[in-house]
Order: sequence, then C-alpha cells, then structure tokens
Amino acid sequence: NVKRVESILSEKDWEYLFPMRAAEYTYSNFLKAIGKFPAVCGTYTDGRDSDAICRKSLATMFAHFAQETGGHESWRDIPEWRQALVYLREVGWVEGQKGGYNGECNPDIWQGQTWPCGKDKDGDYLSYFGRGAKQLSYNYNYGPFSDAMYDGDVRPLLDKPERVADTWMNLASAVFFFVYPQPPKPSMLHVIDGTWVPNDHDKANGLVEGFGVTIQIINGGVECGGAEENAQSLNRIAYYKEFANYLKVPIADDEVLGCKNMKQFDEGGAGALPIYWEEDWGWSPDTADGKTNACQLVGYQTPYSAFKQGDYAKCVQSHFNVNIIDDTGQAEDTTPATPDDTTPAQETNVAPVARIAGPIGAIEAGARVSLSAEGSTDANGDKLTYTWMSQDGQTISGQDKAVITFTAPEKDRDAQYVVSLTVSDGTLSSTATYTLNVKAKAAAADETTDGKDSDTISYPSWSSTQTWKAGDIVNNHGALYQCKPLPEGAWCNVAPTYYEPGAGIAWGDAWKAL
Repeated sequence: NVKRVESILSEKDWEYLFPMRAAEYTYSNFLKAIGKFPAVCGTYTDGRDSDAICRKSLATMFAHFAQETGGHESWRDIPEWRQALVYLREVGWVEGQKGGYNGECNPDIWQGQTWPCGKDKDGDYLSYFGRGAKQLSYNYNYGPFSDAMYDGDVRPLLDKPERVADTWMNLASAVFFFVYPQPPKPSMLHVIDGTWVPNDHDKANGLVEGFGVTIQIINGGVECGGAEENAQSLNRIAYYKEFANYLKVPIADDEVLGCKNMKQFDEGGAGALPIYWEEDWGWSPDTADGKTNACQLVGYQTPYSAFKQGDYAKCVQSHFNVNIIDDTGQAEDTTPATPDDTTPAQETNVAPVARIAGPIGAIEAGARVSLSAEGSTDANGDKLTYTWMSQDGQTISGQDKAVITFTAPEKDRDAQYVVSLTVSDGTLSSTATYTLNVKAKAAAADETTDGKDSDTISYPSWSSTQTWKAGDIVNNHGALYQCKPLPEGAWCNVAPTYYEPGAGIAWGDAWKAL
C-alpha cells in the first residue's frame, strides 16, 4: 500500500499541497502511517479499482485535514485548501493544561474503566484535547488508538498523550480514525471502497454514499442535520473538490457532498456492525435462574471487542456470577478462603441494574424533558453513580444525577435521539438506553421581538445551526448568555442537549448568564 501511495503522491506533491504544515508533519511520517494500516490504499482482488479507491481516500482524508488543522486564513496568497496541517495541538491548549477533555475518566463508568486515564504529578487527570492531523480527542479515542499501536496495550497513549502530537503518530492517528469503524458508524474507508452499503433505514435518514457521509462520521453532531449546510461542512466540501481535482478523482454529478438533513447513524443502519460483546438478556432452560450466562454481539460500543482475545470471557464474568472453564476443562479456582474468627464472610457483589424512565410518546421540539434513573437498583444496596451519555458522546456523571432535565433539540423535522445511562456501584456497572422521539414544531417568531426590553433585542437568538465564538452574546428563551473564553468557549458549538445556553444539561460549562 505504501508503494501505491508513493506512485500517486510524491514528496514534491506533499510539499505543494501542505506548504504551511508544522515541521512534524513530514512525508516520511505519512508513509509510515500508511504502512501501519495496510487496508488504506491496499490491493482489492474482487474487481474494485484499487488505484481509484486510493486516490479518493487521499482526497477525502486531506479535505478533513484542512478543516481540522487548517490555517483558515483567506487573506493569504496560499488558498485555504492548501493550508492544512498547521496545528499539532488544538488551538488554545498546551501540554500540562488542566481541566478539560477528561470528563470520561471517571472510574465509575465503563469508559473510565476500559480506558483508564493517566494522571499528572499533582494527581489530576491528564487532558485529552485534540492532537495530530485528526485532532484526536478524549480517552475513549486515545485508548483504542494506543491499543492499535502498542499491540493491545491501551496505557502508553493514555499515560503520554503528547506522543500523538510529537511523533509520527500525529499522522498515524488520522489514518487510524479513517479505517476504524465505530458502530453504528462505518469507517470512512468502508464508505469509500463500497464495503458499506446503506440499507433502507440509512437511506430514509439521508445516509447515502458520497463525501457527505464522511462529514457525518467525523463531526456529524455539530455540522450535519440542519436544513442548510453550515460553514464547517461547506469548507470540507470546497476542500474536497480541490483535492479531488488535484488527485484526479472524478466527482459524479449526483454524489452527495454535504450532510444537511442527514440524521445520525443508529442501530438500524448498515454501519451497526456487531463487533462488540454485550450481555445476552435472553432466557435459558438450562440454568437454575433462567439466565443465559452468555454474551451476544451487538452493533454499538461496549468495553468488550470481538477482535480482542479474552474479551468474551471478560464480558460473561462482568455480567454473571460464573466460573469460566476453557476447552481443556481447566477452571479458575473459585474455592473461597476459609475465614478465620476475625474475618467476616464477604458478600458477593452483584452488578446494579440500569433503568431509564422518560416521556411516553413523542414530545415537541423545544420542550423541557426529564429522564429518570431512580428505578435503577443495586442488590447490595451500594450507592450508585449515574453517568448519562448523548448519542454524540457527551457525558455528565455523578451520584446526584439520578434525574436529568434538558431541552429537546429543535429541528425542522421529526428526529430521534438516543441517550444511554450507565449505573455503577464503584466496581460493577450496567447500561440502558432510551430513545427520545422529538416532533418538529413550526418556526416561531424571533424571540428578540417578543416585547422584551431593548437590551435583549440587540442580540441574536441562539441557534444550534449557527457558529458561536468566544465572547458572543445570544438571546435564548428571553435571557442573555455570553460564550466563555477558550478553551471553555469551544463547547458553545457542540451538543445542544448539553450546551444549549440556559437549557442544556451542562450549559454553564460553555456559557455565562448575563
């Protein structure tokens, strides 16, 4: 695959396409990254055009580089599409900076258990902000990437995330993201080479072949789904056209290049590959309690991968009080130690059960919604930690989070939003999901004309489809809010369920009430 890339993209091409790049983004490092993942620009033996797929893969990858790490300086003589790879680290962040991108480090939730975060000399969790050409973020992305780069060891990059910026992994991380499926999302490579074929459910959600669906994969929660393309997706489209022209990639007249009106991937789509192990909740006539004592493959992410040896046994042991026997008939010694007179017998810990209660039937966009986990139980009576996750990966966690309240996202069409709940007793955990059905409502008159005082009228109404910068002041539901300075201000443009000013679950992390 490296030879194929060299035949399409020379070092001279690299110098021309990325003249403003940081010095660490070298051509040789890019070739190393390609070599690490042989499926990229590999040879297809089933009749597909390997060279054409490689060219399109590079054009797609580079277009996203330009948006994620580009200079975006229109005044320069160098056009914006050739301003990629300027940044090694997310703007506004430096190594050692505290207080961000580590909310999922909580050891009471499965993400924190599966990808345990590193700590600095003060004992604080490290910050997994954007690094490298993909701007890899969060421990749940650093962990899988480390697993791929270090033969199954998640620790190296969780303990030293700076390596993603300072070594050739600054490009390898982007290639990894390109090939790594994250069900229910397919990988970008599978979109481009035709492995992913949208089913009827995908098509009904607007998820069809083309460059547009790769935008949904990389940043759909922010850039996709509106009635019109937003500024970021328009950038990506423009950059893709330029790279496609340079790399001789034909663009069909009917190719869907944008992602407006696209819904997010979900479990009903063709990208929901069953590659993770989850508890089998079925009934078995062969066990005393009717439990299956087994795990099943599912098309959403869990801690247990079908690609990792030993994960099936871990799944079974985490959900059932059983002893695993291997094919040789050997079993773990589960004979309990005989307690002495001073050691009380220990109670067997049983995993809690997560349950979510919410509205019955569809609710109207913009309505206040409460979801309750108060029906969750723990057989041992342990105090539970509740961790809620939206479908775009944002989380909120705490022992006081049994109930969350937020504003249903406003869209111009009916939509579904999946929220997951993980309850943990500190050792074991379980997860449940809830699908919120939201009905579109007719556009209302601008809130700034509702008779409020003149101070309110002078500011724009908040919208999830607009791009807000640090310092921007908006009107939402008759109150004023200001987007906080960076780095907190970066949250003003993501996950309305969490960061809609005055209404999101964690809006105060991004906005200040005025």
